[in-house]
Amino acid sequence: MEMAQTSGGLVLVKEMRETLPPSEQKIADYILENPQDIVSMTVTELGEVSQTSGAAVTRLCKSLRLKGFQDLKLRINGDLGRKLEITNRDIQPNEPVEALMQKVTDHAVHTLLETVELLDSEQLERAVEAIVQGKNIHFFGVGASGIPALDAQQKFLRIHKPSTASTDLHMGATIMANVSEEDVVVGISFSGATFEVEKIMELASLNGATTISITKYGQTPISEISDIQLYTSPTREANFRSGATSSRLAQLHVIDMLFMSVASRQFDTTITYLDATREAIEEIQSQTFRRKK
Repeated sequence: MEMAQTSGGLVLVKEMRETLPPSEQKIADYILENPQDIVSMTVTELGEVSQTSGAAVTRLCKSLRLKGFQDLKLRINGDLGRKLEITNRDIQPNEPVEALMQKVTDHAVHTLLETVELLDSEQLERAVEAIVQGKNIHFFGVGASGIPALDAQQKFLRIHKPSTASTDLHMGATIMANVSEEDVVVGISFSGATFEVEKIMELASLNGATTISITKYGQTPISEISDIQLYTSPTREANFRSGATSSRLAQLHVIDMLFMSVASRQFDTTITYLDATREAIEEIQSQTFRRKK
């Protein structure tokens, strides 16, 4: 049974605003300025107060990829109840360690919750199915986004899923030259516009591989050319930590959800492979210990 998302409405509206037609932008602006009023309105009432129409409200919900106005109201109501917003994410000169501990943790929690709100369960299910059925899984990311690619490869190899991870365009292109319809390619880019990742996804598509993008929420060059779109929190990085913390954390979170879902789907074989992996590592460690003695 699919669970309804109960928050994240305001993030959806804010991030999609610039891509909406004028009438839907007017509704989006009204929602962002008066979120507490929306939860008690009807479609017609919102159309009137935003000087548009009920039909425009319905179109807005479709643009946001929601099931309808009730879905949007439910999510906004959840946002108002949670009220988890970080106002100052950047660190200050000589900031106390205690303050930094709380600031970094609050921001991490915010990023993870927002990512779950933005993930479409149907898209995640499609990604899981593609990986379960795929012959080889290829992860690609550059810079900070290369870390989740390497983490993903390590995880899936542990459950006997042939995987590669590359962070170099030339190596990635070499791998893409040999993919087929049986393969899955996962491109990771916070911005959704990283040149190298876009090129890799284009090559993968040309050769018939199933492509999965992991990008921040919204329409981006990489998500638009991908078969399956997974989104992470669009929360902006603080200047001092640009590209280093929240985006990486959100990407790792999505990889973890993908891995756990695949592992759950093939539970019996997963346990067998994980046990074999653990035994192999323990044997190597015991041999190393004996040699040192």
